[in-house]
Amino acid sequence: MKFTFVRSLFTLSCVLLTCSSALAARPVVPGTGTRIDYVSDNFEDTEWSFVHKFPKSSREQDQQLRSPTGYSTNGLWVEGPERGQPDHMQVVPTPAGGLKGSNYSLLLRTLNSGIPGYNTYETEQDDFVSNSLARIGRVPVGEIPSAVARVYLPPVDEWENRTGPHFGFRVSTQTTTTSTKKAGFFGSRTVTEAEPYWPGLWIHFRSKGSKGAKEDSAFLTYRGDTRGNDVRCTEIPVEKFGWWTMGLSVTPDGMVHYYAKPGVEDLTQADYITSQFPYGFSAQQFRTFFFNVCNRSDGKTWSTPFVIDDPALYVVNSSRIENFVERRIERDTRNAERRAKMKEQTANRSRNPSSR
Repeated sequence: MKFTFVRSLFTLSCVLLTCSSALAARPVVPGTGTRIDYVSDNFEDTEWSFVHKFPKSSREQDQQLRSPTGYSTNGLWVEGPERGQPDHMQVVPTPAGGLKGSNYSLLLRTLNSGIPGYNTYETEQDDFVSNSLARIGRVPVGEIPSAVARVYLPPVDEWENRTGPHFGFRVSTQTTTTSTKKAGFFGSRTVTEAEPYWPGLWIHFRSKGSKGAKEDSAFLTYRGDTRGNDVRCTEIPVEKFGWWTMGLSVTPDGMVHYYAKPGVEDLTQADYITSQFPYGFSAQQFRTFFFNVCNRSDGKTWSTPFVIDDPALYVVNSSRIENFVERRIERDTRNAERRAKMKEQTANRSRNPSSR
């Protein structure tokens, strides 16, 4: 009887594991669902600019936020609080082979990464962060969010001649963790905390002659596996430099799904790379998406000139967000009309002081 019970328990465990694996094996292609234009950008506005608020933040390195932080004039992008924004952002004509109908894209480069005024002579990074967290708030993973972007890898002779990570496209996700912490000399207490983490895809460069490399090339890594490690996944020979489409989705089981392909066509299931629970976490909420720009922190070496286009957030179960955005736009319109009316009234009083 005991043997039968144990065998039955083992069989049930196998069934549950199989069911769990089956559920986890249903990734959603990034770009599925409704595009949320309220937090997406196409950079077609030639007046687009970024208001820098130097010195940049470096909270990750030295706990210095340095408010106020920078922001784009269209309200869609902000300086990351953990690391500052790239030093150079410019709307440029879309490189050849870009999206149909795209006239302009955004060039991202940085020089002074890391802690302001201090060179580490190591690889540092700056962040270009979507302002979606402030504009629409967190998105529960049950709504199945995803982020997609087109990234242009320039000709090989324009790259910073450094083997290592050069560029990242990532999402910010959040889960809840419970841990036991000391309380006094002999006691302890259970603490439940919100735990953000940042899965993504990284573009690495492999410089000719470095570590035995016979020619220049690049490759993708994903971050990360259950321990949070970066794992190499896709080779990019120089003949495939140019436009790439990258995307990450999060499904209700808390899993993150990674996709990438050369070119600018929409992602399909054929472009699937992997599905992971990064750091062993199961995501509960999607917070935002962002880009990393890396270089050697020596005060004189510019990062590789990457160009991005059409970064966008998609949501499968989008009715809640669409209703929220509609109300937000109506509110913003009313406020803009009110400000315009007050400005007009002030101007009229200035022109006609006797009417006061």
